[in-house]
Amino acid sequence: MSWAFLRDLLSGVNKYSTGIGRIWVAVVFTFRLLVYVAAAENIWKHEHDEFECNIKQPGCENVCFDHFFPVSHVRLWALQLIMVSTPSLLVVFHVAYRENREKHHNQKFYRNPGKIDGGLLCTYLISLILKTGLEIVFLVLFYKLYNGFKIPRLVKCDIKPCPNTVDCYISKPTEKMIFLYFLVATSCLCIILNLSELSYLIFKYSIKCYLKR
Repeated sequence: MSWAFLRDLLSGVNKYSTGIGRIWVAVVFTFRLLVYVAAAENIWKHEHDEFECNIKQPGCENVCFDHFFPVSHVRLWALQLIMVSTPSLLVVFHVAYRENREKHHNQKFYRNPGKIDGGLLCTYLISLILKTGLEIVFLVLFYKLYNGFKIPRLVKCDIKPCPNTVDCYISKPTEKMIFLYFLVATSCLCIILNLSELSYLIFKYSIKCYLKR
């Protein structure tokens, strides 16, 4: 999968972000996207082929794998990366609208089209709320799908067509567990950064409005 589009999106958003927002971009790009591309994707690359059960009943391994891993960790992580980054497009589109409006009317409407104020402030706050909400949704989804943030070495499966309860073994469980914890930790860090930036902007512009009065 090519991640160039996400890299370009994050680079574009970085121009219009606050200091906290730039830290968020750095965390997403360095500690999430690069780790995913460089390591995590390869660890889960052959997860189905390396999932083994102690019986060769046709269809048993496939059914058990689908039961315990309804969605691949790494694919869900990729979807999370895409989803939490796309609300930033709202800010990019809003700035593009401002610039296009000035160009179309050949008139200066804004001191700086990329400055976070007025309507752009509302758009920026909405994008922060959406990013935070999506991070929380995916953390809950991970927890519910896999019965907690853990990867067992052994799972017991008694789903048909398995003739009885069979033992199935997951490959590289320790390595996968480390990356899963890393995923959860960076996701929590991004939530904290988003909430901090949201609080900062609300406080900053509340004080500004108060002083104007």
